[in-house]
Amino acid sequence: MPFPRSSGILLHPTSFPSRFGIGDLGLEAYRFIDFLKQSHQQYWQVLPLGPTGYGNSPYMCYSAMAGNYFLISPDKLLDEGLLIAEDLADLPDFPANHVDFSEVLPVKVNLLIKACEDFKTKANSTQKAAFAKFCADKGYWLNNYALFMALKDSQNGESWHNWEPKLARREPAALDQMEQELAEEIFYYKFVQYEFFRQWTELKKYANENGIDIIGDIPIYVSHDSADVWANPEIFALDEETGAAALMAGVPPDYFSATGQLWGNPVYNWEELQKQDFKWWILRFEAMLDYVDIIRIDHFRGFEAYWAVPQGEETAINGKWVEAPGVELFETIRKRLGKLPVLAEDLGIITPEVEALRDQFEFPGMKVLQFAFGSDPGNSFLPFNYTRNAVVYTGTHDNDTTVGWFNAANDYERQNLFLYLGCISPDGINWDLIRLALSSIANQAIIPLQDLLGLGNEARMNFPGTAEGNWGWRYQSGVLTQELGDRLKTLTIRFGRDYRG
Repeated sequence: MPFPRSSGILLHPTSFPSRFGIGDLGLEAYRFIDFLKQSHQQYWQVLPLGPTGYGNSPYMCYSAMAGNYFLISPDKLLDEGLLIAEDLADLPDFPANHVDFSEVLPVKVNLLIKACEDFKTKANSTQKAAFAKFCADKGYWLNNYALFMALKDSQNGESWHNWEPKLARREPAALDQMEQELAEEIFYYKFVQYEFFRQWTELKKYANENGIDIIGDIPIYVSHDSADVWANPEIFALDEETGAAALMAGVPPDYFSATGQLWGNPVYNWEELQKQDFKWWILRFEAMLDYVDIIRIDHFRGFEAYWAVPQGEETAINGKWVEAPGVELFETIRKRLGKLPVLAEDLGIITPEVEALRDQFEFPGMKVLQFAFGSDPGNSFLPFNYTRNAVVYTGTHDNDTTVGWFNAANDYERQNLFLYLGCISPDGINWDLIRLALSSIANQAIIPLQDLLGLGNEARMNFPGTAEGNWGWRYQSGVLTQELGDRLKTLTIRFGRDYRG
């Protein structure tokens, strides 16, 4: 669906300042919403909010529907009476500008375990009723997720397809026994989901009341080691004997990698999904729309045709394109849920068929300015080639920051950029591209916070194709100044993106 002319900021919650070493849903999240309102933005875009696994990637989560409980604010647990001040004393001296996941996660887990134990003994009748209602309302994914995580802990963190066969294959008698043995652990995983969604719902309500819509992110694929695949093996392309991914997802060689990207996720068994009338996808969209206002679909082109790589390959080179039933899927979802508030991440190898699928459902596609200056005037990322039903970014979470990109750009790209801009302003190249994005005809413009702050390569969020060292960037308290907000507000108003106007 087309959106009104507007703009916003891309920032994942882990990047908020916090004394707990990782951004959370506490005070700084509310201050960020205040900054968005002050600067007359309409959108806050986040990365996937699921519980992350190996590598801490939000695109490789243990559940497509659960929340990342490491975003729970201990200060809010203190306010709720589930922690005491002494619990939050003597914290490690965490880095201020990035997340040290190996240090942060054990500290956070200990606090959450303590809060869970206090909830069991201190929760009043209202809190207990709210928890029971949450468990009932979310039971369609929560029960499988909590059991999966408890089992995973009991199996020393092993991927589910390496568990005892009776557990890997979900034999009812074995699961019933483990549910009894792991009752305490299952309760904990339900509790942290309850707290995540309670805190997130409060924050979203605050954002919406202040005129801010939240853009969430649905990765097309889910992690092989996830509750989704374990509980629904029939809808994924798995090896029937081992449970491993028989066909793995990825993309062929592209801008980011000469050998392509081999993600390792299992691709879907679309024939089985069709037989089930796409029930799992409908539930996934329903779950997502419970806590965001707009959905960005990552790797949208995979709904028209996807790159499938056989089991055993070490790169994505030897894959092949396989058609997917995207039209049937989105027609089914639309019949159930109405016209979808969706943005399509249509980057990469895009064919006329992918564009037709996107346009049939009026999903805005993405334009990235960092891709605009490396070729000829026919480049679809150049602003004069845009259509209005599009969302423009200076860069995404997979790109370098604008300053980092410019510093590394080759002479040809720089020359084309200079020709396009006419000159480089003294404000810095980041503000030149912000101005270019906001002034374009694209209905929506999204700016990563790193570009607003003029940061370089050190603030990059992700290096595609690398498994470690990503997702850790954080900004420091105090950088979202009145002056910065007013500067962004001025450009937002000047280029007709002031939704309050």
